[in-house]
Parts: sequence; structure tokens; C-alpha cells
Amino acid sequence: MADKHPIVKQAKEGTAPRESDRPETASHVTFSEALRFWIKLGFISFGGPAGQIAIMHRELVERRRWVSEERFLNALNYYLLPGPEAQQLAIYIGWLLHRVPGGIIAGAFFVIPSIFILLALSYVYAAYGNLIIVAGALAGFKPVVVAIVVEAVLRIGKRAIRHRAHYAIAAAAFVGIYFLQIPFPLIVLASGLGGLVLTRFGSQMAIAKSDAGGKESVLDDNAPLPSHTRPSRTRALKTLAIGIALWALPFAALIERRGWASLHAQEYLFFTQAAVVTFGGAYAGLLMSRRRQ
Repeated sequence: MADKHPIVKQAKEGTAPRESDRPETASHVTFSEALRFWIKLGFISFGGPAGQIAIMHRELVERRRWVSEERFLNALNYYLLPGPEAQQLAIYIGWLLHRVPGGIIAGAFFVIPSIFILLALSYVYAAYGNLIIVAGALAGFKPVVVAIVVEAVLRIGKRAIRHRAHYAIAAAAFVGIYFLQIPFPLIVLASGLGGLVLTRFGSQMAIAKSDAGGKESVLDDNAPLPSHTRPSRTRALKTLAIGIALWALPFAALIERRGWASLHAQEYLFFTQAAVVTFGGAYAGLLMSRRRQ
């Protein structure tokens, strides 16, 4: 029987297979596959943003190969800007894979399962008070969460920090945050400028490369970006207008109903401010809330 597969035929003839004849190592991700993963992530994303990012890296980069190492880390760099970076990262990856519906599904199911878990715990507390069994379980969670965060920092850090300049910037940022208590926006701005200067004047700051054993990803480093990710001024202005409207209309209705000086209006303004200045995600938000109390 003749061998019809081009690679088998070329191997017998002693010729190397062409790149176009090689089977793909990663298939297209269907919407149902992505939906199942985002639902799963909502139930297992313990450990705050660091743990959530580590889980997404392990599942999306190493195990499923939906996103390449470099594209994942580049996206993570952007989403260290104000806001919940782990959820923003999930929304971005969902959008890359399946446009706006994918981003909405990823962002929604990132938090929906935890809402039901928190409602259940709230009901137990409201109905039965401070139960010893619940308090003991929560006390046991604390060291586990710390361990998850440490493991996540080590996992992501060893891939993102590849050059001596990276270590220097990370150490300076830690000193500024922990000892000098410099505001997060200034630290992020200074680190960005430091990286720009080092790169501009000859320091070859290494870029993390995928270590997935040479296997391709659905969104690979060398593959062209999907068409819906190409820059568009019209789309950017439309998205900005929709975002402003979604923020302003509820605020206007709240002021009309409760008044500018009401507690609800002040909460709205406070969390708007937090969304703008909380570089560092949830941990920075917790720190900011504690300082305001």
C-alpha cells in the first residue's frame, strides 16, 4: 500500500519535510472549551491575584498551550496597571481567543462562582454566628494562602526576571514599597523609566522565552495576531465612550436618588479612585482600604 501522508513519503525518499507539511501542534480553541475552563477557574482560583495568575499560566501556557510564554508575560506587564490584574488578564486572553463574547465570559465567570461561595459563607455567619468550625477552617486557610502566593511569585518570577537589571529593579521596588512606603504609581513609573533607560543605553534586558519544549501554542510568538486585535482608532473611541457611559449613568442615577453627600455616593467615588490608583491589584487595594480606615 502506498504511503499517502506527505511526511511519511518524504521520509522514505530521504527528503526533509517542509514546514507547511508538518501537522499543527495546537488546534483552534472552541468557545465551549474556553467556557468550561473559565467556569473551572472561577472555582479553583484561590490565593488572590498571584495565585490566580499562576493557575492561568500553568493551565493556559504549560498544559493547554493556548497562549505562548512571551505573550502571556507581555499581557501581564500591561495588567499590572490600575485595576484587578488577574481578572483583566483573564478578560484579555478571553478576548484574544473569542473576541468580545470571550472577554465577557472570561471576566464574568472569573468572579461569579466566588460570589456564590461568599454568599454561602455569609449565610452561615448570619444564621449561626461565629461558629468554631468555620473560624477554625478559615484560620487553616491563612497559611495555605500565603504558601500559594509564595509559590506563584516564584513560578512567575523565575520566568519574568532573567537579567541582572531585572533583579535590581525588583529589589529597588521592594525597598521603596516596604521600607520607604513610596506610592505604587510612582514606583511603577520609576521602574518603567528605569527599564527604558537601561534598554536605550545598551543593556540587553532578556525577554522570557517559552520553555514548552518547542511546542507551538494557539496564540504563538511568531504567529500573526488575530485580526480583531489590530489597532483601530474608531474601536478605541467607541470602547472609551461605552466605558464612560457605564460609569457615569449609574453615578448620576445614584446622586439623583440619594444625593451627593450620601454614603453610597461617597463609596462610589472612593472605589472609582481605587480603580484608578491601585497599581498592584487586589493587594494594593487592600492596603489602600486599610490606610483610609
